[in-house]
Amino acid sequence: MNLPLHGGHAPHYLVKRMIKLSHCISKVVIDEYGEHEFLKRLSDPLWFQAFGCVLGFDWHSSGLTTVVTGVLKQALEHDVHGISIAGGKGIKSTRTKDDIPNLAERNFNLSSRQVDELLYASKMAAKVDNAAIQDGYSLYHHVILFDKDGDWTIIQQGMNTNNNMARRYHWLSDRLGGFVKEPHTGIISERRDSNVLNMTSRDSINNQQLCVDLATGDTGVLKSCVSKVNSTFSCKREITLDNWLSSDGPSKYANFGRIQNYEMPRKLDWDLFRRIYDIQPKNYEQLLSIAGVGPAAVRALSLIGQLIFGTTASWDDPVKYNFAHGGKDGVPYPVARQTYDESISYLSAAIEGAEMERAERIHALKRLTRFSDSMFNQPTN
Repeated sequence: MNLPLHGGHAPHYLVKRMIKLSHCISKVVIDEYGEHEFLKRLSDPLWFQAFGCVLGFDWHSSGLTTVVTGVLKQALEHDVHGISIAGGKGIKSTRTKDDIPNLAERNFNLSSRQVDELLYASKMAAKVDNAAIQDGYSLYHHVILFDKDGDWTIIQQGMNTNNNMARRYHWLSDRLGGFVKEPHTGIISERRDSNVLNMTSRDSINNQQLCVDLATGDTGVLKSCVSKVNSTFSCKREITLDNWLSSDGPSKYANFGRIQNYEMPRKLDWDLFRRIYDIQPKNYEQLLSIAGVGPAAVRALSLIGQLIFGTTASWDDPVKYNFAHGGKDGVPYPVARQTYDESISYLSAAIEGAEMERAERIHALKRLTRFSDSMFNQPTN
């Protein structure tokens, strides 16, 4: 399932039609199953992708994410659908912290606690996908949809300007066991990469704890660790992991060859680490939530934990859906066909029940069929 970066804008006639269709289909789902089920469906990358194709958008474009969420922002009415949506692409994504309180209080009269939980979810989802998971995709799109009970789903997208591809991240409130414990309902990308620092993996739990210990301990000790790494592995050359972990380096570090493309941050904000020491976060989620803790701090703590103390983190890409490299015959790995079939069946029923002209219904079902065919008739490697 490819998401190549495509510029430009969807034509007005198409957006107008997409707004109408999404309004109708969403209403059928919500009337039949409730607001929370609609949020759940949007958190399913397969259903979301099929939904965008039914609305008439190109099935494999990065624009499917931004246009569909933009269309939903115009189509969903809180007094009809019981759903509000905040955020968007680019600068609109940064306005989420202002949009959430306004929409939550005006549309649903949510309590201050519920508003704070929505704000926290929005912030932490962005933090995780931008810092705790370092996959080379920079976030540029972020939306959160929520209902009268404060339940939410978050859809984010990042771009990689080196390969000109996008990656989409999906979240759901009631699927969450913690923001740093494999929190996604799905991640779509055109490929799995081999060098992805994934601090949300269950295989990173020990490294998470060591990061907390390092950050909440004496700042002088942390500086000493950085100095030790530099003096031990630099070999009087430019200090990068390429040097530390090269094949001709110390044999005890041979197992770290997978992370040789990651550099130690060249400059660390020691004022930030002094502030972390004062705050004394109790766990990794609290550490990540502190203002200023971004990719550099996350990577520095994790790499020190791995190189000095031997406490490894996961370098396995957390992508869950990547059908362009899968196949119906299971090579190189199988498509989640049962999940996909359920999504298609569910969406087909919603189209059949939507209040729209017969011609529109037929076109929507045909688009869904074409999308389904494209999923299972691709050549395998």
